[in-house]
Amino acid sequence: MENKRHNGFTLIELMIVLVIAAILLAIGVPSFRALIQNQRMTTTVNEFFAAINLTRAEALQRGMLVTMAPADTDGGDWTKGWIVFVDDNDNKRPDSNEKVIFTHGPVASGLGISSNIGSAPFFIGFSATGSIRMAANQKGGTISFTLDNLTRLIRINFLGRARVCDPAKDTVNCVVSTNG
Repeated sequence: MENKRHNGFTLIELMIVLVIAAILLAIGVPSFRALIQNQRMTTTVNEFFAAINLTRAEALQRGMLVTMAPADTDGGDWTKGWIVFVDDNDNKRPDSNEKVIFTHGPVASGLGISSNIGSAPFFIGFSATGSIRMAANQKGGTISFTLDNLTRLIRINFLGRARVCDPAKDTVNCVVSTNG
């Protein structure tokens, strides 16, 4: 009789591989979740920052008021998206006869956006000179983004220049304030 060698895994070998795979997954999944959350935050902040810069550039190019407002104009919820438009009547809301330049849809769930810019927190507007429109005593403003334990800020000075910062990394220049 001829002995044939059988190729394959024993039950013990298969169980050891499954235990090792389970341990690796248990270690890797929390890190992967943090990576995804960080990417969601970075993407949203960068898209919002680009919309602010577009709003300012269009105001300079057109020589007129251009405003960025939440898509949810009644409730002022930035997480439902935003609209950049030529604000012909300076009411800080897109009307049917005003030109819409750009729209953005809702952001990832769980992400919060708040603003202290302007006389009401529901618009970011630029004049024909590129300066931000806000209350007379305000020196600038801040838009805050939060997701789980992550926070990012977009700071806009009175000249209309915006910058992104991380308060976890810059505790001196990147703080939320009521006057910018």
